[in-house]
Amino acid sequence: MVEWEKKQLTIQNEGLMFLYLYTPMCGTCQVAKRMLSVIDELLPSITIHSLNLNYFPTEAKELEIESVPCLLIYENGLEKERVYAFQSVSYLHELMKQYIH
Repeated sequence: MVEWEKKQLTIQNEGLMFLYLYTPMCGTCQVAKRMLSVIDELLPSITIHSLNLNYFPTEAKELEIESVPCLLIYENGLEKERVYAFQSVSYLHELMKQYIH
């Protein structure tokens, strides 16, 4: 997983982008992060960007984020999926694998 360190959030216009949104004090976010770390190992061809929403409150509002953890999946700059319930590693693996062409 690659931590977003830029001052501004930019959604890629081309290709696939996985964006994991969290806050550090959220216990559920820590569990979700561990699950995504497993996915990172299972699907080495993808990059999962992680974003601490404490540093991006305006963007969180613009994206209409309801809660954390949240996984946003973008394809060619368009939001394809928004996941709030990180059910299991196998669920996330299958979900993310379907976007890899």
